Amino acid sequence: MSTTPRFDKSRLPSRHVTEGPARAPHRSYYYAMGMTEEEIHQPLVGVATCWNEAAPCNIALNRQAQAVKVGVHSEQGTPREFTTITVTDGIAMGHEGMRSSLASREAIADTVELTMRGHCYDAIVGLAGCDKSLPGMMMAMLRLNVPSVFLYGGSILPGKAPAGADVPEDFATRDLTVQDMFEAVGRFQNGTMSQAALDVLERVACPSAGACGGQFTANTMACVSEAIGLALPNSSGMPAPYESRDAYAEASGAAVMNLIEKNIRARDICTREAFENAARIVACTGGSTNAGLHLPAMAHEAGIEFYLEDVCEIFRDTPYFVDMKPGGAYVAKDLYDAGGVPVVMKELRKAGLLHTDCLTATGRSIGEELDRIDREADGKVIHSVANPISKTGGVVGLKGNLAPEGAIVKIAGMSEEDIVFTGPALVFECEQDAFEAVQNRAYSEGDVFVIRNEGPAGGPGMREMLATTAALSGQGMGKKVALITDGRFSGATRGFCVGHVGPEAAHGGPIALLKNGDMITLNAITGSISVDLSDDELAERRKDWAGPRETNYQSGALWKYAKLVGPTYLGAVTHPGAQAETHDYMDL
Repeated sequence: MSTTPRFDKSRLPSRHVTEGPARAPHRSYYYAMGMTEEEIHQPLVGVATCWNEAAPCNIALNRQAQAVKVGVHSEQGTPREFTTITVTDGIAMGHEGMRSSLASREAIADTVELTMRGHCYDAIVGLAGCDKSLPGMMMAMLRLNVPSVFLYGGSILPGKAPAGADVPEDFATRDLTVQDMFEAVGRFQNGTMSQAALDVLERVACPSAGACGGQFTANTMACVSEAIGLALPNSSGMPAPYESRDAYAEASGAAVMNLIEKNIRARDICTREAFENAARIVACTGGSTNAGLHLPAMAHEAGIEFYLEDVCEIFRDTPYFVDMKPGGAYVAKDLYDAGGVPVVMKELRKAGLLHTDCLTATGRSIGEELDRIDREADGKVIHSVANPISKTGGVVGLKGNLAPEGAIVKIAGMSEEDIVFTGPALVFECEQDAFEAVQNRAYSEGDVFVIRNEGPAGGPGMREMLATTAALSGQGMGKKVALITDGRFSGATRGFCVGHVGPEAAHGGPIALLKNGDMITLNAITGSISVDLSDDELAERRKDWAGPRETNYQSGALWKYAKLVGPTYLGAVTHPGAQAETHDYMDL
């Protein structure tokens, strides 16, 4: 029986595997792993990581997990480490592997849920380092509704070209990220960068462990983890290679034991107001458009109606004041050095744009945590909210007859004249065809690239289009064409690139009916996306539509995903969510 008076084991899920004579067989397994009687009868805490050797994003998570376990032990808990999958976009980008990326978010949430349920763990500390693993891990926390603390694995250090290297001057002087490598490929393809320069840059662009350094999807969702309250303040900022990250890991392990004691669960922290705070942090940092997909998916797990349109409404009235790549100048390490997410949130509070009474993983409110922060905006990385880079968020939503369910575009770093675009459609049935057209210069200035059949169901998998957009930027055409898709864009994408167009082509959305030459107008000032076709013309074209394109995925995980996945504006989720629940895992 439990020997730890601090925790009432009779109310915790682990009682099903550790307490009473009937659980002697179960306890024998724990003794087989070297656990003591005291450890068996303490709360069991899942320490879930996405560690693997696929990419630098995840390679440091194993070390950090050991520090988390020290923190759990220090507060009379028993950590049980386990791992789940990740698919890393930097490796999966630009080929068939990208179809696995978004689907991996659901697999992460599902496998963490099943591991927690199967072993009756009482709480979770989840560590993640790559784009889909962050929301996937937080989705599992919200689905299970257990005491939960999230910990980001940290960003990569910026790369630098060696002194005297024969590379283009703008590459020689900037902090390098993987985004620059995709753009370098475009330069090489149009003859403005040599093979030798490309070889030099690929060896130095990513110099350490950690996730992509700009305000791409991983760092965007890391900022979300703090703003929404699941991560300890400032825990997302420190770069992955810093050994001092272990202190945040240990503190996260200790913090989850406090949450168990106080019975503070994930949904107590992640309220509707907390999701609004999370959307604010995306907007003001010029974060990834993928947040418009992940925030609704996380809210779905909590039974909260918070859709793409709700996210975009917050983006619309949030100033953009943190100067981060790809739209701005700085990388994640610079944001950390400037004081990190807490300083950004202090600026939001000054403008009355923050719900300060929301709980955090410390057990205190956001307002209480911000009262402990002395640092102020440096005016360089973090501008004053009173003097923002632009008055509207770095990401905005669009809606119109081409996207009745909405679409999303990242405008951080773009001028007002660049965010209104009208041009003829140049239609492609998949990303490869578009990329080939870019390579062959088979397009004209002023074209609107339309890449369809890349949605969650129609792809399947809702691929990102970074290879195509980066190649356009590398050719100097990033501002001279626009691009729309029912797929996604990487957080590293620059230019007028509209993603998440819904309904997707596979579901018969208007994007499925477009033809070459149709005039498309995109206006990020008014939030509109339209094609110059009447309702009658669209209706006539629909009569001739042959239906969804047959894909090459007629079995396996992607077939299953395509059958289950819902609309993009709802988060591209694959199950009914918390509103359909008939039980709470913690209370079974």
